[in-house]
Amino acid sequence: MGIKSFLTLAAVSISVACVSSFNSGEPVSANMAEPSATPAKTKTIREITFIEGEWDGVASTVTDAEWKKLLTAKEYYILREEGTEQPFTSELNKNKKAGTYYCAACGLALFKSEHKFDSGTGWPSFYQPAYKKNVVDKEDRSLGEIRTENECARCGSHLGHVFDDGPEPTGLRYCINGVALRFKASS
Repeated sequence: MGIKSFLTLAAVSISVACVSSFNSGEPVSANMAEPSATPAKTKTIREITFIEGEWDGVASTVTDAEWKKLLTAKEYYILREEGTEQPFTSELNKNKKAGTYYCAACGLALFKSEHKFDSGTGWPSFYQPAYKKNVVDKEDRSLGEIRTENECARCGSHLGHVFDDGPEPTGLRYCINGVALRFKASS
């Protein structure tokens, strides 16, 4: 392993694997979709280092085994196995606060609240990424049709899909799994 690969792995591992919480120091349930009803039963699982700005193109080298340790089962299914969460189950779908949506796996800035709209589909929807280079498009033929999948440019995690039935000014609808996102409100 070269020094550049080692440093990239070290930086990603440190930023993803620190034990803490995601937002404002509040504990997060081990099952992100269904937080525990009693705060005493919540558990901090890791810290995301939020990365604002356009990504520099250096990809993550976290192994599959490491992702299994870092992510909950639901996060792993969505982000690494390209699964889809049930519609209307994400709290982020109805979120109207100002802020930024980050990759739940690595913390890269993906979408801004000012680009979010209610598509009626049951998933958080945006008409453009926060930074074009941060969201990578990839051909998806998994359902017997050609769709455009979206991945995080930094870690390669599956986010959702983009369709051409969105609002102006782009006409695009980035239909994103809420499990794939972490929201951080503007200060």
